[in-house]
This record gives sequence, structure tokens and C-alpha cells, in this order.
Amino acid sequence: MTIQDRVVNIDELALEHQTHGDKFESRCARVGARLGAKELGYSYDVLPPGKTGCPFHSHHAEEEMFFIVSGSGLLRYGSETRKIRAGDFICCPTGGAETAHQIVNDSSEPLAFVSVSTMMPAEVCEYPDSGKIGAYGGQTLRHMTRPSHAVDYWDGE
Repeated sequence: MTIQDRVVNIDELALEHQTHGDKFESRCARVGARLGAKELGYSYDVLPPGKTGCPFHSHHAEEEMFFIVSGSGLLRYGSETRKIRAGDFICCPTGGAETAHQIVNDSSEPLAFVSVSTMMPAEVCEYPDSGKIGAYGGQTLRHMTRPSHAVDYWDGE
């Protein structure tokens, strides 16, 4: 890759529209892989008014941070909420429900942010609102379950 391949401006990004139901909607671009990043993943997201981009979740392996580029909204973090605005940095370390996080655009204007995360070969996420657990590894392992669906270690052996 040349130096030209290592730099992109926000206004050059082709944002993909994502939506699910009435609550989730965003336009986003995954930037890290495009620029050749190996250890960090980063993206640019824009949430329309009244929407959130993803479920309330925590990471057990990957640390995540956000930088609010423009707009304002609400950060859900653990059992707390607080207002966020352009210029804010947000730290989301690994952990359980106490570090679960979600950015919600509760304003009347678009909310834009950059997210950065460590890229681990395997990840486990918890989703406190829906009681799910997700296990992710490599390009092919993506499994969503609930604790009540657990089987014994020796089951089927």
C-alpha cells in the first residue's frame, strides 16, 4: 500500500445504510480494513434522529472507544446514562454488564462518531437488554445464544 492508500477523508467515505425495525438505523463505513489496519478496527457512523446503531452490549475481549464528531445524543453505560456531544471521547473497556454501552441519538439532528476497537481473534459479547450472549471467532464462527440454552461440557462426548 502507498501513502495515498493509508489516508481517507470522511467526505470520501461511501456510507452503507443499515436498518433493523423501528429502533436501529445508521449509515456507516468500516475504515480500518480499507486502510490496511491490522490491530485496530475503526469506523465512521452517522445515526439519524431517534435511532441507535446497535443493541446495548459489552465486550469480554475487545476494548472500544468513540469520538463524537458532530451532533449530540445519549450514552447508555452500565446502569447509567449521560448526555454526549461533539468533541467527547468515550472509553468502553472490557467487562460484563457493568461496561455495556450504546449510543442513542435522542436529538433532532444527525449524530456522527468515530469508533475504534482492538481486533481480537475471538470475542464474547453480552446483550443485557435481550439476555443474549454472542461468541465470535475468525471469519466463520458467529453464534448467538442465551445462558438458559447451555449444555454441559461433556454433553455428546
